[in-house]
Amino acid sequence: MPSGASLGLVAVLVMAVGCSAPTESPSNTGGSSGGVTVTSCGQRMSFERPPERAVTLDQSSTETLLALGLADRMAGTSNLKTEVAREFRAGYQKVPVLSPELLTGEQLRAATPDLVVSSFADLYTRNQVGTREELRQLGLPSYVSAVDCPDAGGAGVSPFDLLFRDYQNLGRIFGVRERATKLVAEQRRVLNEAASIRRDLKGEPSVLWLYSTLNDLPYVAGRGGMPSEMSRLVGARNAFDDVAEDWPEVSWEDIAKRDPDVIVVGDLSKRGALGDSAREKIAMMRQDPAVSQLTAVRRNRIIQVPGIEMDPSVRTVHTLRRLMDGLRNLGYVR
Repeated sequence: MPSGASLGLVAVLVMAVGCSAPTESPSNTGGSSGGVTVTSCGQRMSFERPPERAVTLDQSSTETLLALGLADRMAGTSNLKTEVAREFRAGYQKVPVLSPELLTGEQLRAATPDLVVSSFADLYTRNQVGTREELRQLGLPSYVSAVDCPDAGGAGVSPFDLLFRDYQNLGRIFGVRERATKLVAEQRRVLNEAASIRRDLKGEPSVLWLYSTLNDLPYVAGRGGMPSEMSRLVGARNAFDDVAEDWPEVSWEDIAKRDPDVIVVGDLSKRGALGDSAREKIAMMRQDPAVSQLTAVRRNRIIQVPGIEMDPSVRTVHTLRRLMDGLRNLGYVR
């Protein structure tokens, strides 16, 4: 049974879903008339018309909708982790910021949405906005990125393919299929560029992806996430690819034993916790007696990237490009 907070959503949400503004014409949206049905993480959703009041639960889903030109269809955003990418700032300024942190059920209710979009399944919780099943019972559809669905992939399916599936699904839902197709094509070109780097890479350099530090313990990229895929695409090797977790907590001793050739450092300065910025992480590595002896630290083989781009997002290809440029500048490409 839905919680008391979730039950309070009923009247407002049903009103919001039933009173959406008229659909834009196909000439403006790149879509077609008629209903659309998609499946997201096992939940089937049907839309008689494109949503007009979408709410996003995290920055990655926010920027995906902005990349599809949907600022005018967004009733709110939340959970900002870092600076919004330059190309999305104009659109972002048009969207109400419901919360700089995780959204609550009350904040979601006040926005009267007709669709909720998230990159992560665990943002739909009973004590926050409600579970997906609770929202479904209230008539509010919820979308989860295919990258975060355990059954969405399979052998040989790249996380980028799942990300592109999101663009296409959202393009269908919002009636902007041409925009989605264009976005997929643009990002596939970056993947093709990575394949050309792979052919000219010298050896197989190991790359440590350092996301954050908490209580002086590093969190790094394990096997299966975007960092492993980006490493593979360019012909490098993720230093912790043998660990079957997306972001395992390890020790500096573990890192020293592997002595990676290159370190990619994520910048999470907007989040504001101690050690979140790339500058702080790099300073700590250079000051620590043991860590400062790592080959990558001694030889300054460090690449800085926005932390949000280490996770699946419309911006991940930017970090793939940063990785390619960094390997070129460090002399790993013939």
